[in-house]
Amino acid sequence: MTRNAAGTRTGDVMSSIRTRIDSRALVAGDRLPSVRALAETMKVSATTVVEAYDRLVAEGLIRARRGAGFFVAENTTPPLSLARADTPQARAVDPFWVSRQSLDAAEGVLKPGCGWLPADWMPQEAISRAMRHLARTDPAVLVDYAETRGSPSLRRLLLARLADQGIAAGPDQVLLTATGTQALDLVCRFLLRPGDTVLIDDPCYFNFRALLQAHQLRIVGVPMTDGGPDLAAFEAVLSAEKPRLYITNSGLHNPTGATLSPQTAHRVLNMAGQHNVTIIEDDIFGDFQPEAGATLAALDGLKQVIRIGSFSKTLSASIRCGYVFARPDWIDGLADLQVATNFGGPSPVSAEIIAHILSGGSYRKHMEDLRRKLSHARRDVTTRLARLGIEPVLVPRGGFYLWCRLPDGAGSASLAQKALASGVVLAPGNVFSLGQTADNRMRFNVAQMHDPRIDEVLAEALQQNC
Repeated sequence: MTRNAAGTRTGDVMSSIRTRIDSRALVAGDRLPSVRALAETMKVSATTVVEAYDRLVAEGLIRARRGAGFFVAENTTPPLSLARADTPQARAVDPFWVSRQSLDAAEGVLKPGCGWLPADWMPQEAISRAMRHLARTDPAVLVDYAETRGSPSLRRLLLARLADQGIAAGPDQVLLTATGTQALDLVCRFLLRPGDTVLIDDPCYFNFRALLQAHQLRIVGVPMTDGGPDLAAFEAVLSAEKPRLYITNSGLHNPTGATLSPQTAHRVLNMAGQHNVTIIEDDIFGDFQPEAGATLAALDGLKQVIRIGSFSKTLSASIRCGYVFARPDWIDGLADLQVATNFGGPSPVSAEIIAHILSGGSYRKHMEDLRRKLSHARRDVTTRLARLGIEPVLVPRGGFYLWCRLPDGAGSASLAQKALASGVVLAPGNVFSLGQTADNRMRFNVAQMHDPRIDEVLAEALQQNC
């Protein structure tokens, strides 16, 4: 809760809403939490929330729709600001919060809330060999621009990997991008216009929300279950909201670790087809699965599904390269858009390093080793968290995330702020939740939980928080 100068509970609620609009956690057209939901989240009465909403309506900051709720008014969202707060604790706990604290962390800060593996878990020797090989064999790659669609050698390898998953695609259906995030950015620029509606899972990867807000898109959510989106809610949202796009992780969903079931995948595709909704399937965690699961791209054959991904989680977040698989006409348009915004494809150095690693046997062995390490880490971290009363909502098939339920009375945002003051970066539930219904949830990166100080900080913060 953001305290206001007057110190009233109504003022606290108003201040919290203003902060979320100023930070772009809420943008023009977004639906505010229901009166009951916000009252529970902020530990105030429903009457207090009603009074706060009424005052914000009178100010013109939000507007009421009879029978639908309260929405952020048009022309109220400020331009995206890159200004820094005086202290990390002063920043709003919004979709940018975990990224800021993790990326800007000082040396010695522990990061169980971050979204990447420790450096010593990555194939550093294989990367070094690939760099030496590249410098010896093709010096031009070190200085030239990339082709508009990216490295031919890496694109061939990606098409072969796609074929192994049962997806037949041609060279005109793959585009390399600078990052996986840029792949999503390009697709949004290509298919959408400000004000269009996009459907995301609730909860979902927080940067989906941040990127969509930067594009001034209207975002709606669908509850996520253990086997994919809630189908009844999915159908209702498609009918009522008319989204242009649905964005999801099909394998090892971020943050929940859920895996899309084949039955749900078929139903999602059928409903999306009936409502003319394009699907973006982010497959960045696919290689962490012990065995291949159902994917929307495989079932659809890249007709209404766009597959994006990168190797920042499996190989290196420093040597970055993303990719897009889609219909040939869309790839053509995306390539032109990438030229306009990036003048060519991704770094040839990054692409050729990744291609060299993929072409040998080291990547397969590296992933087998990672899956084994992560399996042990999940068991160990689950046991340690259980001692603190923290339990996984589900046990994922793979990957490095645990989406956990906190003890009764514990709020993840408050817990994260207290832990940050002790040098521990956590990932509170509501940064992933469009509907702000996950304050009792926390995402933990099991690979970043090795230091026992994390348990001590969590125990102390929980004692203060509950």
